[in-house]
Amino acid sequence: MPELEWVETARADLLAILDYISNENPDAAQRLKDDIEAKAGKLTEFPRLFRLGRIEGTREMVVWSNFIVVYQEDAFTVRILRVLHAAQQWPPGQEVRS
Repeated sequence: MPELEWVETARADLLAILDYISNENPDAAQRLKDDIEAKAGKLTEFPRLFRLGRIEGTREMVVWSNFIVVYQEDAFTVRILRVLHAAQQWPPGQEVRS
């Protein structure tokens, strides 16, 4: 089974999101943290369960309805790359089309 790895950017994303939410609702921030970490932990068992990512070689897991965990997987590692709010522009630099 592959190992789970959080890159520094993903950890920083998660901490920023939790900090923002905890200003208004610390309990909700804790629940979100627990949910993201629990669901990310299961990626080592089922790394291909979630949709292909918008960046080639990635996948995206939706947590709650507003948060996306972007990750890569290979035979040895599931690497969490980013934790994003659904309203964030992703991938960066891509124009929004109407």
